[in-house]
Amino acid sequence: MNKHILAFAALFGLLLVPLAARQAAPDKEELKLQLPKPMFIGTPTNIKSANLEVVTGKPREPFYVPKGTKLLSLNRPVKSSDMQPVIGELSMVTDGEKDGGDGYFVELGPGKQWIQIDLGASCALHAILAWHYHSQARVYRDVVVQVSDDKDFLKGVTTVFNNDHDNTSGLGVGRNKEYIETSEGRLFDPKGARGRYVRFYSSGNTTNDLNHYVEVEVYGTPLS
Repeated sequence: MNKHILAFAALFGLLLVPLAARQAAPDKEELKLQLPKPMFIGTPTNIKSANLEVVTGKPREPFYVPKGTKLLSLNRPVKSSDMQPVIGELSMVTDGEKDGGDGYFVELGPGKQWIQIDLGASCALHAILAWHYHSQARVYRDVVVQVSDDKDFLKGVTTVFNNDHDNTSGLGVGRNKEYIETSEGRLFDPKGARGRYVRFYSSGNTTNDLNHYVEVEVYGTPLS
């Protein structure tokens, strides 16, 4: 085989690798999501942060989960560090409504706050999505996502995401990047972490020092 054929074969192989990587494994399927209508168009360029991820403006690629994965969080109870929200009700976090307009989000007080969803039983978690607020471009500060079977999060805690790069929340230094809120929501990969409770922390945003949630969706499989 001459060198030209070998070079072509190598190039063809390289082209195939990314395509193959996007194929679902036999025991997985694409997670189908119902996204809300976008509230703003274009890629925001006026938000500055030392820890902000690169904005590509591209839609999220398909995400694959084990077959049989279900939405576990719909209408599940929610508690919070702020049990008397400034606007809205905590039940809005899991009511299935993801519209970005007024009347569809709960607003918590300033500074560090958290919400916690009770799934009712310990489950293997395969995807977590969150919409803090998507009617305008914002970055929420010190976002931390944790899973545990302990309702007080004192033991057996798995941290799924942490972009608190300077540990202002006291939960440890995070290695993840800050991100701009969009109608796609943010997908966190819990990689099968097990737990009954899912807790979200944040500490204000680039527009004000308040905390908001339009919806959180937790996908997984019950443990037998």
